Amino acid sequence: MTQTMTAAMAKRVSHKTQHVRSAGDWVTLVLLVVAALIVLFPLLVLTVNAFKTQADYNAVGPLSLPKTFTMEGIVSFWITTKFPMKFLNSLIISLIVAVAAVVLSVLNSFALGIGRVKGNTWIVLGIMLANMMPQEALLYPLYTMFKAAGLYNTKLAIIIIFTIIQSAYGTYLLSSVYGTFPQAILEAASIDGASRWQALLKVVLPISWSTISVLFVFFFVWTWNEYMIPMAFLMGDDVQTIPLALATLQGQHTMEATTLASASLLSIIPTIIFFVIFQRKLSQGITAGAVK
Repeated sequence: MTQTMTAAMAKRVSHKTQHVRSAGDWVTLVLLVVAALIVLFPLLVLTVNAFKTQADYNAVGPLSLPKTFTMEGIVSFWITTKFPMKFLNSLIISLIVAVAAVVLSVLNSFALGIGRVKGNTWIVLGIMLANMMPQEALLYPLYTMFKAAGLYNTKLAIIIIFTIIQSAYGTYLLSSVYGTFPQAILEAASIDGASRWQALLKVVLPISWSTISVLFVFFFVWTWNEYMIPMAFLMGDDVQTIPLALATLQGQHTMEATTLASASLLSIIPTIIFFVIFQRKLSQGITAGAVK
């Protein structure tokens, strides 16, 4: 009898605990939904105005739904700026930079964090200081260098510049992570006869793949959104990127608000897609593979 009463009381306490926990979960969910709506509100306004006519925008303002949906702003920006060509330029530059910068970051960090290169602390400190240098200070030296090399006004110049800039940040981040890498795992691989390259490819990369994926996404988005250095190096219309196309269109014409909204929406869609594809990787830790 006593055991039955005890079990019943425990069941009621457990039920109350679950009820409280569920209520807290609902509160958290509601707060997250509200926060998501606040964050997405500018994007929603941008999307709504991209499908308005200018007369509709002038009559009812930016916060109301359009009376009639139209693609005029999107078509105008698409044709005026030769959007497919600019999109392809941005995609090629951003993808190559992201891949190359990740590869350089991994190789540099493996040498500095795990290989224990002599003076690695000073090297990492130098890389950190280089990351703090503003891009404005790099423009003239880079212009002189690439002008002399015959690479001015080419996509290759932008790829080289941003591969170095992004890999410097990636090296600084990954070297600190690899500096705390479990040595027991590497020693076990060495005992099994693994070389340095095999340890990198079969041990280090699988364990740190989540962090590398995050770097890849960030490098792609950062390069896609870059404006200052491409503005100084890409003069030809056939090599310009989407941010330059948007800025050039604003400078050459008096843009309607709906056309500007359409142009902005088209320019950020690829980065949104990238974040949607890789969003799970953004929340995974460096030791996810080791835990498995």
